[in-house]
Amino acid sequence: MATANDTNAQAAPPAEDGRPQQKAMTIGVVCKGLAQEFPDISISKIRYIEDQKLLNPRRTAGGYRLYSASDMVRLRTILRLQRDEFLPLRVIRQELASGRAADGESAVAADAGRPSSAASKRKRRASVSVTDGGAMYALEDVLEETRADPELVRELEDYGVIKSELRAGKHYYDETEREIIGAVTELARYGVGGRNLRVFRSSADREAALLQQILAPALRSRNPERRKEALEALENLAAIATHLKHLLLIRDLRKIAK
Repeated sequence: MATANDTNAQAAPPAEDGRPQQKAMTIGVVCKGLAQEFPDISISKIRYIEDQKLLNPRRTAGGYRLYSASDMVRLRTILRLQRDEFLPLRVIRQELASGRAADGESAVAADAGRPSSAASKRKRRASVSVTDGGAMYALEDVLEETRADPELVRELEDYGVIKSELRAGKHYYDETEREIIGAVTELARYGVGGRNLRVFRSSADREAALLQQILAPALRSRNPERRKEALEALENLAAIATHLKHLLLIRDLRKIAK
């Protein structure tokens, strides 16, 4: 009997919606096809992207996911925007919905067979904002969207990994905090709890202190233009630091995998 992780694309059952069949791929095939360019890809990550309404593969009568070539291109675009442009999923969702990422999807399709360095050579832009946390979301909305365990959210608050804002007796979280909760929820599936995340918080605190030290004079400037330039530099440095940390992590994980 086939499973949702079946790696035989040709054995995928027909879709129940009656749409013309493209060459269908199971989630296992998709994951293998992306593994060379994205070593940290996993079936659970693909499912998470789908949960975030960024991907909508067809389903069979038995509930199996069937991915088309266009689904593969879209997923590759999403992963490259995460890796090369450091965009969070909420921003990627907006880019795709507005059509601004359409050119990116075409570019991905065009160079799908080229080395990933082709994408990494594109001009990077910072995705983090140090001046605005975005919209605020009530706890119940965050729980519904991320499917997080309420106890896990309380644990994250207790360990200082996230911080809510209290309004009229209700807890609210900005977009960054919501993204953190979503990421931690994914880690929790592997048994990672709030107390295990203190190492991430400590690392982030040290990195923030270093970046602040580098730009401290400009950030304290009373000249609005100089301060604006400093904030832009801070965002760019944060993006570069994030990419560097990712590369160091991948390098160390490769040593473990040997």
